[in-house]
Amino acid sequence: MFIYEFEGKRPTIADDAFVAPTATLIGDVTIEAGASVWYGAVLRGDCGPIIIRERANVQDGSILHCPPEVTTEVGRGATVAHLCVVHGAVLEEEALVANGCVVLDGARIGARSLVAAHSLVSAGTVIPPGVLAAGAPAVVKKKLAGTPAEMWVQINPTFYPELAQRHRAGLRRIE
Repeated sequence: MFIYEFEGKRPTIADDAFVAPTATLIGDVTIEAGASVWYGAVLRGDCGPIIIRERANVQDGSILHCPPEVTTEVGRGATVAHLCVVHGAVLEEEALVANGCVVLDGARIGARSLVAAHSLVSAGTVIPPGVLAAGAPAVVKKKLAGTPAEMWVQINPTFYPELAQRHRAGLRRIE
């Protein structure tokens, strides 16, 4: 892990959280119980706080940051998938931002909503709870319930905390 204090603020990591050895946490970053931050992710809390709530996950290669005086928050059981940028935004409980998404300042992703891969959520956009959004800019396409994508929102809040514990226990560096 690359963990850095910045101007007197340092990351706080729950004892049972998983932070991959190649993840970088800087400044005002909080990782709550059962949460995970995966390989190559960068959470830079130098301008404002970044909070990863209980059982949430930030996957490989994602970058989280925010403008001054703004909080970036990944809600309880929420997922930031691979290679995403989340900047000054909020993901509510069990929301999922799929691979390669960009979520910009002041955006809010509603509880148990899914933003499709490679979408761009423009600044200030509010995606309501329980929907599938997609596009650049992302717009609501339909209710998530009953779609094939609903499976990911249902699975990730339990799958990633379990996988994180397997990595905590079974990861061994090979010299």
